[in-house]
Amino acid sequence: MTALAPHGLPGHLVGFVEALRARGIPVGPSETVDAGHVLAALDLLDRDVVRAGLASALLRRPTHRPTFDAMFDLWFPVAIGERSEAAELELPRKDDGAVDIAALRAMLADLLAADDTAQLEALAAQLVEGLGRYESASGPSFSAYQALREVAPDSLLARIIAGLRNGVPDDDFATEVARRTARERVTNFRRTVEAETRRRSAERLGRERVSNYGVPRQADEVDFLRASETELVQLRRSVHALARLLASRLASRRRRARAGEIDLRKTLRKSMSTGGVPIDLVHRKPRPSRPELVILCDVSGSVAGFSQFTLLLVNALREQFAKVRIFAFIDATDEVTDLFDPHTDVSTAMTRMMAEADLVHYDGHSDYGNALSTFAEQWSHVVTARSSLLVLGDARSNYRDPNLDTLRGFVDIAKHAYWLNPEQRNQWGSGDSAADDYEQVIEMRECRNAKQLTAVVAGILPI
Repeated sequence: MTALAPHGLPGHLVGFVEALRARGIPVGPSETVDAGHVLAALDLLDRDVVRAGLASALLRRPTHRPTFDAMFDLWFPVAIGERSEAAELELPRKDDGAVDIAALRAMLADLLAADDTAQLEALAAQLVEGLGRYESASGPSFSAYQALREVAPDSLLARIIAGLRNGVPDDDFATEVARRTARERVTNFRRTVEAETRRRSAERLGRERVSNYGVPRQADEVDFLRASETELVQLRRSVHALARLLASRLASRRRRARAGEIDLRKTLRKSMSTGGVPIDLVHRKPRPSRPELVILCDVSGSVAGFSQFTLLLVNALREQFAKVRIFAFIDATDEVTDLFDPHTDVSTAMTRMMAEADLVHYDGHSDYGNALSTFAEQWSHVVTARSSLLVLGDARSNYRDPNLDTLRGFVDIAKHAYWLNPEQRNQWGSGDSAADDYEQVIEMRECRNAKQLTAVVAGILPI
């Protein structure tokens, strides 16, 4: 059971802030003090107002809101135990007492079409209590999947659309509006059931434990190789904010480097007039330059999400480099630079790339060795002393020759060379992974999520 916080409401607020930090939301002391003032000024019985007030005081980015809302529901629950308002709504039952699923589905479709928020919340609570409850080894537990499995709200779209279209003129525009509205309401109902499940589970297991597995992660902490389509969409939406952040960091680094390094020889010569005491320091004139970026990118299915996001981020930072050349490969390599430009949607570019580029010569399975050979045969001149070479991939080459010598040659020529690997470090070298071998040739860095990728890209940006 969840224990009461010490020191009353202030202690509860501090615990809530610590939980937000643990989930990757930066909250400082000043924001915490502001949140305390907000709670002192608001009507604590109005839960929606409290939610909005705390969000305005504690959050710095809109992308933090989904995680904040889930954590708020755990720390400021709508009820304890069974919800009293849900008792007014009963699940339809057959003569033998079992839940009548067909009647329940019809009820849900009608409520979604009418957008009756209060009744939908009550129904969600009843579903969790009536269908989502099960007995585990440690006692009663709740499952959102089990609560929704037989109801299958996604299969009710036709009924909901029919309810929305009642009395509306029949045209394509109205049909599309009804379809999108129905999908949005089904999604919101699913979220309501999931929130109710987390609340009931937190009462028994503790909110800290439930927050570890039941609260959605920040978009920049989602593993590229395990991301759902929804999470990948969120990542793509956040890429321009990350690009602006990196660009501002670069501007700060350039300001600090503007004075240049101390020229020791000239400083000592100038100090002759002061008896050898270097009072006036002489700095070398900085020579800012923008290197060329060469990307070798594995676009096979296993790492497609990672590759797409990285290319999206690099595409947003193109102006930071003198030139960007992009080469994609599966078991052969082809240049795809022309498919990417600041005005092209990366998803469209990726689709065209898979259809138009010559990436498969054999069986369509990743072959890093042959891809390197193909690159060396046709584009070896691309990598120069001004180039930063970036290899993207998991280094899983299906037990084929990794062709280390070819890669070593490019690393020796390039000004900088990095390999970004989306797999966990403890998986490098396992199975068909040649990561351990490649790591002996090129600096390999773990890039499992957008946070790690941002840190790596920030480190290799030119000054």
